Amino acid sequence: MTKKRMNLYASILVLAAAVIYVFLPSLTTNPNTESPSSTADKVQADTWNTGTVEEQAKKLTALMTDKEKIGQLVMYTPTERADAFSNTMIAEYQVGSALLNRQMQSAQQMAAFTNQLQQWASETRLGIPLFISGDLEYGAAQRVPTEATTLPRQMAIGATGNVDYAKQAARVTAAEAKAMGFQWSFSPVADVNSNLENPVIGVRSFGQNTKLVSDMAVAQVQGYQEEGVLSSAKHFPGHGDTGFDTHSTLANVTYSEEVLRKVHLPPFQAAIDQGIESIMTSHIIIEAIDPELPATLSKKVLTGLLREQMGFKGIIVTDAMVMEAISANWGAGEAAVMAINAGADIVMANGSVEDQYDTLHTLYKALQKGKIDKGRVDDAVERILYYKLKMNLFEQRSVDVEHAGLVVGSPEHGELSNRIAMDSVTLVKNEEVLPLDPTSKEHTLVVSVAYADRIADSVKRLVSGEVTAYQAAPARGEKLDAAPGAVAEAVALAKKADRILVFTQSDRQLPQGQIDLVNQLLATGKPVVTVSLGNPGDILSYPNAKAHLSTYALDNWYWLTPIPVSWEAAVQVIFGAAPKGKLPVALNGTYQEGYGLRYP
Repeated sequence: MTKKRMNLYASILVLAAAVIYVFLPSLTTNPNTESPSSTADKVQADTWNTGTVEEQAKKLTALMTDKEKIGQLVMYTPTERADAFSNTMIAEYQVGSALLNRQMQSAQQMAAFTNQLQQWASETRLGIPLFISGDLEYGAAQRVPTEATTLPRQMAIGATGNVDYAKQAARVTAAEAKAMGFQWSFSPVADVNSNLENPVIGVRSFGQNTKLVSDMAVAQVQGYQEEGVLSSAKHFPGHGDTGFDTHSTLANVTYSEEVLRKVHLPPFQAAIDQGIESIMTSHIIIEAIDPELPATLSKKVLTGLLREQMGFKGIIVTDAMVMEAISANWGAGEAAVMAINAGADIVMANGSVEDQYDTLHTLYKALQKGKIDKGRVDDAVERILYYKLKMNLFEQRSVDVEHAGLVVGSPEHGELSNRIAMDSVTLVKNEEVLPLDPTSKEHTLVVSVAYADRIADSVKRLVSGEVTAYQAAPARGEKLDAAPGAVAEAVALAKKADRILVFTQSDRQLPQGQIDLVNQLLATGKPVVTVSLGNPGDILSYPNAKAHLSTYALDNWYWLTPIPVSWEAAVQVIFGAAPKGKLPVALNGTYQEGYGLRYP
């Protein structure tokens, strides 16, 4: 054989191997051996849509293949705005829910995207609509930041003490989300923040008072229900007393069962009594109930505690299974099987494309091999379909794109957000420093570790004198801190100014660089106002400050979740607006829950 012919044969073999490699996964692992779901095989609705909603859900479930049932148990995450992956997940795998965790530029763009997803779902064999969901804790702006209304964080609402604000914030969120095609908001956060150094909950909680958290959680459920949007209390059975972030590690809590039932469960029970439609699980080990498995994977927690003892009848949805507390210990697919067996109805598969496919394949294989009980799957599917039918999604799955642009970000919604923010700002300390005079020609220096220019712009709109902004930390990153060089530069600028506003941010203990920044600015002898953008406990790290405000504006993903309405409210209070907020958490023996000063 000539060398030329040998090279040709080798090339053919390489090409053949490549083809086999590409198609082998679908040939060996795809749950695609049952009836196809093309429009040619579509099942007419009149074969199942008679009787009560419960009866319709049972009939429709009975018509489904195992592959279609598994699809309903999975919440996938689109990777692009209208990509081939989404088409495959909906058309071929019949996924039942979509988690939209990206941000888009306009309400109309989002509405068009959700319509496209629902169109693909309508073309499947059974035409089952999707649940389209998202994290909307501080409003639809979490998904459409440039147009939707940004609402204060839940701890800011807690600082107002006004339960009606919680309800109205939920109604605004629901109205805007619904106009863009969402049916499900993963809110309210029902965690009682009993640990000030909790890095993952923080300002996402209403506060540390169990009754206040319960009342505000119920109010938010009511607001969502009045607008016809599903809500989801999270993170069951309570994530408020952990010292670790489950996005990166598996945490366990060691408090007694009595503490669990008196402090952490009441907000969830109150939401259940209000008729909340779904509850999201947490990836933490509650030793008092199950010392071995995190709640998401524990039958003792999900079935024993939540279903049987607390009487919850709605949808149990897991938190993101890609979080390392789960993925690093069990893997996406195997953990999904464990979660369904534990009692979860929907698995949130928001990892890589490979992780999401693995979740579907592993669940399907487990069902075929008897590792998941068919009755458990049917129970979950019937529950999911019940809510889709109850919400009339089969007839009203799409939205009016033009209408979305009119609803989202309306002036009325913005006015509510401003009122909540103004009533939330908490004056924690004031030794004859505040309020500052806005008519003065004095030079104001704004020093911040986050959004310095934007905060300075808020100041410029109020004062007559010169305003200088200085960003003392990188614009974004995992941790905010001020390097020694930045501290020195801030001090040099302070010497040229007449008064100084310094904004700090932490999710638990304040980093040393920020402490040095504040203390050295205080040492200049100029009037200094300190403001915490995140954890209200920042003042404990610079106790010599003479004037301090808390805004509850930023969490530990600060660069993704700015709440300008809250720092703008703080600026207005600095220059004379009445402070009205009260601490929803205790900082120490001096600054107790409910503490808040007023101007004379």
